[in-house]
Amino acid sequence: MKILFWGTPEFALSSLRAIDDEGFDVVGVVTQPDRPAGRGRRLAPSPVKVWAIEQGFPVLTPERPRGPEFEEQVRALDPDISVVVAYGHILKREVLDLPPMGSINVHASLLPELRGAAPINWAIARGYRETGVTIMRMVEAMDAGPVIHQVREPILDDETAGELAMRLAEVGAEALIEALALLGAGAAEEVEQDHAAATFAPKVDRAVARIDWSRPAAEVAAHVRGMDPIPGAWSTLGGDPVKLYRPTVWTGAELAALRASGPQTNGGERRGQAAQAAPGDIVLAHPDEGVLVATSDGAAAFSEVQPPGRKRMSASDWINGRGVRAGQRFA
Repeated sequence: MKILFWGTPEFALSSLRAIDDEGFDVVGVVTQPDRPAGRGRRLAPSPVKVWAIEQGFPVLTPERPRGPEFEEQVRALDPDISVVVAYGHILKREVLDLPPMGSINVHASLLPELRGAAPINWAIARGYRETGVTIMRMVEAMDAGPVIHQVREPILDDETAGELAMRLAEVGAEALIEALALLGAGAAEEVEQDHAAATFAPKVDRAVARIDWSRPAAEVAAHVRGMDPIPGAWSTLGGDPVKLYRPTVWTGAELAALRASGPQTNGGERRGQAAQAAPGDIVLAHPDEGVLVATSDGAAAFSEVQPPGRKRMSASDWINGRGVRAGQRFA
């Protein structure tokens, strides 16, 4: 089977490697053009492009994957099927139908749930206990094609979006190989999605990532894990945006017990005291327990932070260096 692979980020690499390892004929790779990256904003190739060039695969990097010239380039590669994994563009019908066997996609959710650009982020941010990977037939509508194969996976209690993405990349690669085997044998059963049950997972950005302290602690923690590592959940302290990571939920009862323990001391002990606090207030800043911030029903403690202009660091380093203390307020 001759495969034209479409993909851009690290997530897609597991599938491309699996296709190559299984002996499929990769006739070409389509990926996004080089983009500015890093502090210097120099143009950098996508992870998929770097690996594809190392393997000697033909690489196409159209700004927009459409038009007669691009379609002719695809025809010249003569693929039997297109495999699309986190490529970054919605493909037109003319492009999807170019290979005789059409185009299939690896999507990181249990469709029809979480259609869209950020299913992994939203699965965690919305408190899902389970997600998975779907191999589907591609149609022009977003993530709406018939399902060829699905694999279910639990979401671990403290798992971040970045950690889940690494796991689902491998699960998706295995599922893709199984789906290709079924298609090659003419044994694939393609099941239409229940479109009425569809939910959506739009792109996450800085505005979406801002923390709402008026929510319950469990929801705040899920939101923070869902935005980790990119774009990073954040809030402002003293007017400066601070990203917060690695949350732990404190219940209202646990917070009340802390308040009952009375004033705390400095010099290696807890800083400040756990006075009655409004959502967003820092009720405790301690090197061992992190930064504890009040929510609507309890609190969330954070063991890692990223102050503006700095790298991600432990909360203890931030507390000791910045002098963060109880009584300050995140907004």
